[in-house]
Amino acid sequence: MGDPERAKVLTPLFDKPLLGYVLDQAASLDPVRIVVIIGHQRDAVRSFVSNYSPASTCAEQLEQLGTGHAVMQTRHALADFEGDVLILSGDVPLVRSATLRELVGQHRVANATATVLTARVPDPSGYGRIIRSDDANQGALQSIIEHKDASDQQKLIDEINSGIYVVDAASLFEALDKVGNNNAQQEYYLTDIIGIFGSEGKVISAWCGPSWEEIHGINTPADLQRAANIMSGSSLSS
Repeated sequence: MGDPERAKVLTPLFDKPLLGYVLDQAASLDPVRIVVIIGHQRDAVRSFVSNYSPASTCAEQLEQLGTGHAVMQTRHALADFEGDVLILSGDVPLVRSATLRELVGQHRVANATATVLTARVPDPSGYGRIIRSDDANQGALQSIIEHKDASDQQKLIDEINSGIYVVDAASLFEALDKVGNNNAQQEYYLTDIIGIFGSEGKVISAWCGPSWEEIHGINTPADLQRAANIMSGSSLSS
């Protein structure tokens, strides 16, 4: 974001940092607990969380070894928790509460072990692709392939992973223990749990959300400006 002295999730979008929007998203579902994974500039992020959402817990990721490794750091905080874990991204501020509630509802109706929020986008470059069993809109979810690991054919897929999941807590950590880092980034991908669940015969599902703009992530100043434009010109706040 052009500011090495500030964690990206503390970048302001109008009246509050990006992370503030995500904490609001989480709180809107009345969860049992909220756990924030902190790494870069963790002291500053911890300070913001303690002031903005005092009931939340922080879990430290001392090394940035991928999204799967990040979620693994919540094991202690969720050790006694039984139920569904909603995984959000700290740099995705535009998701509506209604969309998250529908995602959780779809997950429970399907009696799924894991459900992924997806979107069909005009330009899927850079995003993980959703691999379904056929070309139909509602083909069964098989796996998620990261952009850098996707074949030329897979890169033509326009349905992408939002990075938002609902996962059964016990199954989540069992699968994370099996995730390896044999990929282009040599990281532990959270997306790999979907393939693991599928190979074990567990129910995995993907629900395509109503608006691809909701899952717009912030990685550059241009992304931030686009998020501001989307917020100014839409009703995504509902």
